[in-house]
Amino acid sequence: MATRLDIPRPSEISQLLRGETEVISNWSQHWSVDRFVLHLGIIVVGSGLYGATMGGWRAPEQAFFVAIKFPLIILLVTAGNALINGLLAPLLGLSIRFYQSFSAIVMSLTVTSAILGAFSPVMAFLIWNAPSMGSKASTQSSYCLILLAHVAVIALAGTTGNVRLLQLLVRLSSNRAIALRVLGAWLTGNLFLGTQLTWILRPFIGSPTLPVEFLRANAFHGNFYETIFHSFQEILTH
Repeated sequence: MATRLDIPRPSEISQLLRGETEVISNWSQHWSVDRFVLHLGIIVVGSGLYGATMGGWRAPEQAFFVAIKFPLIILLVTAGNALINGLLAPLLGLSIRFYQSFSAIVMSLTVTSAILGAFSPVMAFLIWNAPSMGSKASTQSSYCLILLAHVAVIALAGTTGNVRLLQLLVRLSSNRAIALRVLGAWLTGNLFLGTQLTWILRPFIGSPTLPVEFLRANAFHGNFYETIFHSFQEILTH
């Protein structure tokens, strides 16, 4: 595996976001340290900005904590899924090298983080116009609404980041059915690994009845899906 030291251009980000198959396919076949650093930078900045909007409703300190934790989750998901998908891809019929699988995962999460960064002003506007957390005007329903809005944006960004590269998988495999199987495995890995890491590294939005802290003392109690289910119940009953 040869390392290329070509300096990536800013226009390459727009090519990645547009999903230009031929260009992205060439990137996945020729590893570039500079491009990898650029993609990591976008992941950290984009997800960090979005993380700050998540914690900003509770307190400035919470915004700072989440701006650190959210990129950490993205990077852990990248590393975990690179290992899992590097093993799964050949079993699903896609014969690619490990560094190609890793490159595809990094690029997909780069797209995800760029979308999250773009949504951060929108979510900040939503939080700015919401009642202050802990005030009399703030209710459980408003908390659940903001929580579900964040879940919807993250799900949209995550799905788009993977689906945007479907054409790359089709090009690498020359078979759409194989590409869809691999994409399904990657999405499943992102979903389960990402949501569990999110649950362990909570709080993100925070709670007015609990102190501002980096991690909860009961980090391993309960699960993410149980919380989302109760949030839907809360909205439907009000």
